[in-house]
Amino acid sequence: MKDAIALLKQDHKEVKDMLEQLSETSERAGKKRQELASKIARALQAHMEIEEQIFYPAFKAAAAKKEDQKLYYEAVEEHHAADVVCQDVLRADVTSLNFGGKAKVLKELIEHHIEEEEKTMFPHARKVMSKEILQALGIEMADMKESVMNGGLANPSKAKTNGNKAAKTRATKGKSSGRSRVAHP
Repeated sequence: MKDAIALLKQDHKEVKDMLEQLSETSERAGKKRQELASKIARALQAHMEIEEQIFYPAFKAAAAKKEDQKLYYEAVEEHHAADVVCQDVLRADVTSLNFGGKAKVLKELIEHHIEEEEKTMFPHARKVMSKEILQALGIEMADMKESVMNGGLANPSKAKTNGNKAAKTRATKGKSSGRSRVAHP
């Protein structure tokens, strides 16, 4: 089973590939644009939920440095911005030039977010979380992702319990402050 970071990187690659396909479409490819936009929206929803409900809170709890705390809050805000732009893409006329502009902004926003996570947050997470914690988070995240992708709603109370359990495990090892998570905005 993949650890949390490997799972998130796999999601990143899949979403980037779909966004690239979307950016290569024209106004005449309305059906393809609609299908891709819907797939991207579902993938982003599942990805953002597992990050915000499981990975980010565990990272925040394990991170003692102010810079790592800033990464947490910035990532949550980037998710909010991506959600807003994604909703705009879904509402736009897929045969319009406007759609192409919105899709391009979404692609750039997601690419920026991925770069920050993969170059900064994930390496820091590997330093402050044990392999065992990352493996446990990966299992929990894969389960939640499957539920969300299959039309189920994520269970925030379960995620909070399990995410806090991981944070408490780190705290007992003296590597976490044991702070609780911030609720999803």
